[in-house]
Amino acid sequence: MDRGKPQSLEELTRRLHEIFESNDINVEEVKEVMESYKSTRQDWEKFAKFDKLRYTRNLVDEGNGKFNLIILCWGEGHGSSIHDHSNSHCFMKMLQGELKETLFDWPKEEGGQMTERSHSILEENKVAYINDSIGLHRVENVSHTEGSVSLHLYSPPFQTCQVFDQRTSHKSTAQMTFWSKYGERTPLTRGATKENN
Repeated sequence: MDRGKPQSLEELTRRLHEIFESNDINVEEVKEVMESYKSTRQDWEKFAKFDKLRYTRNLVDEGNGKFNLIILCWGEGHGSSIHDHSNSHCFMKMLQGELKETLFDWPKEEGGQMTERSHSILEENKVAYINDSIGLHRVENVSHTEGSVSLHLYSPPFQTCQVFDQRTSHKSTAQMTFWSKYGERTPLTRGATKENN
């Protein structure tokens, strides 16, 4: 049933709640509804929190327990490590600017260089999708003049992921953290390795 394009981030969030009421998730349907929303800065501006040193993860909506909707803000030259998605679906929509996604094969054994499979540029309003059966990826803002903003949906939500060293394939566990929740800065935490994927 086509209900037209979501006219706002709020409307997109409502539509996603409806889709995720089901236990059977249609990847193409989620991609289609996310892509049909045309990015409007005033919709997401209050969630878009940049940091000078690294990209940020900013929680927009906890879904109905089946997904998280998160805005990531990438300053000039900021990027993620190579990482997996803890057996979750990962949808990534560009709201502003561009990001480079590099896909990697899972390492067969530790000790060797990671195998880069492909890379692509994700442009404004486009949606990319990955899960662990597709492989691993790294995401980066290669621009030296402008920040990028992306909207991510993870289903189911996850608290940790595996990160990989490109030269050695060594993997470690990283704790997922939020720079802000619902537009408000979260308290700073110390301790375990943090990853913003």
